[in-house]
Amino acid sequence: MSVAGLVRHRVMTVAGIETFYREAGPPAAPVLLLPHGYPCSSYEFRNLMPRLADRWRLIAPDFPGAGYSGTPDDFDYSFDGYAAWLEAFVGAVDVGRFALYLHDFGSPIGARLAIRDPGRITALIIQNGDVPYEDALGPKYADIEATWSLPPAEMRKALADAISEETFKEEFLNDLPPPLAETIPPDLWKLHWSLVTPRRKEIAIDLIAGLKENRAWFPAHRKYLRENRPPTLIVWGPNDHYMPEKSARAYLRDLPDAELHLLGGGHWLLETHLEPVTALIRDFLGRVHAV
Repeated sequence: MSVAGLVRHRVMTVAGIETFYREAGPPAAPVLLLPHGYPCSSYEFRNLMPRLADRWRLIAPDFPGAGYSGTPDDFDYSFDGYAAWLEAFVGAVDVGRFALYLHDFGSPIGARLAIRDPGRITALIIQNGDVPYEDALGPKYADIEATWSLPPAEMRKALADAISEETFKEEFLNDLPPPLAETIPPDLWKLHWSLVTPRRKEIAIDLIAGLKENRAWFPAHRKYLRENRPPTLIVWGPNDHYMPEKSARAYLRDLPDAELHLLGGGHWLLETHLEPVTALIRDFLGRVHAV
């Protein structure tokens, strides 16, 4: 395998923040940007990247306050703040147009980036992303919504109690049946819990609490999808308490031409269905970039 086919691990300063990122593929190849979900990091793409690096340049950063990136005190740890930072990151790695992978919290962050300049998005790959459809959210979101009626201090305490190594484990196992649950490596929750500091726990509380305000942004997300209709591949693990099958199908309201593939597995599909997801992405991006 050439060096271009291997994942490189790099650190650079973006908007004054020490930023860790993973990169693979030829520098001049079409780009697939991979913003990660919660409570994970660019680690979630470690296996996908070398499988596509023969034809694409794949770039996966750790957000500020996550993974191996820095945790500055003066950063705006909100979906808007992360989107602004991601835009700065894209400029720092000298990327013009790119396909965008939307998963978990990377979905509202990445979609904000797309809305800032729709013309630079060549395609979307949506995999168990946080859907902008209130009626298509899974039952686990009801637990979060239940905290919204509490006084602020009580809400923060309830959210803090839900941030632990055990709840990280639950996030990664989610709604998987036992045979598949056994394939999820404990590295996922043990690694990411080991990176949690008191400051990072406060950041997680802020971000989860911010889901309430994020609801007001749903119409803008839907408008972007409806008016721009980017080529879209939807690959989905339906065993997901947050984003079940109905969440995947909801995207078709504004993206009727999207390709929808319901696979087995759940929220962390790249852990259980890596090969079929890779094959679908390879076929899809091959057609998009052949146009």
